[in-house]
Amino acid sequence: MGLPANGSSEKPLRFLIYGRSGWIGGLLGKLCESKGIDFEYGSGRLENRLSLESDIAAVKPTHVFNAAGVTGRPNVDWCESHKVETIRTNVVGTLTLADVCRDKGLILINYATGCIFEYDAAHPIESGIGFKEEDYPNFTGSFYSKTKAMVEELLKNYENVCTLRVRMPISSDLANPRNFITKITRYEKVVNIPNSMTILDELLPISIEMAKRNLTGIWNFTNPGVVSHNEILEMYRDYIDSNFTWVNFNLEDQAKVIVAPRSNNELDANKLKKEFPELLSIKESLIKYVFEPNKKTVGA
Repeated sequence: MGLPANGSSEKPLRFLIYGRSGWIGGLLGKLCESKGIDFEYGSGRLENRLSLESDIAAVKPTHVFNAAGVTGRPNVDWCESHKVETIRTNVVGTLTLADVCRDKGLILINYATGCIFEYDAAHPIESGIGFKEEDYPNFTGSFYSKTKAMVEELLKNYENVCTLRVRMPISSDLANPRNFITKITRYEKVVNIPNSMTILDELLPISIEMAKRNLTGIWNFTNPGVVSHNEILEMYRDYIDSNFTWVNFNLEDQAKVIVAPRSNNELDANKLKKEFPELLSIKESLIKYVFEPNKKTVGA
């Protein structure tokens, strides 16, 4: 895109990260520490342009990462009743940060969402036909997803932004309540639908490498392939808790206990796989990065 190779020897990497109190933002900081990458967390509010400009002036970063955003507590249903707050951060804030970074000649790595699609006639469930980076979002069932689809469309005009479509993020920290595995093991009932998902232990280091390569544009930021709720829970039973049981229910029954519908889809990860051939399939990645490290020995 014409920007210099920011990671060159004459200018060492220095990251400015937004989202310190968030799950991905926290993991990103730990990752930078382990890799010896100089970084600072931004203190400015995303919707406050002057505070962002102040952060950039003070930190003098080579790259900016945005892991801040409103997902809602305890889940995205919160956004249905807090629409202005959701817009302020997810739309106004993200666009302001992208605009400030463009003014300063900086690449912005933006952790976005792939929950802006749902299976349809052209992308049937279990068909292996995933939504590509250039496909237009077709899921607006939740206000959260609606704001994310809006901002993704607008960010296409910013040549300095790298949009990473994260889905149902999973990490090896099975005690973390934001972890998709942790969530579904605690639900009274779960649906059983194949989905694209993001194994953070494998993909967050890749996002740092993407910054080093100055990659921009939209990327489906998921492991190749799909995995269903039951397949994950079967792995959980086999590796973690042999006594674990669960109960399924269908989408109609799920709809009775949630405010907003949820996105279910497969994203095509070929673009990411081509750039990073070592990228594991979702099931391989789950075993290598999540279940093997947490494996409980028999009789323990």
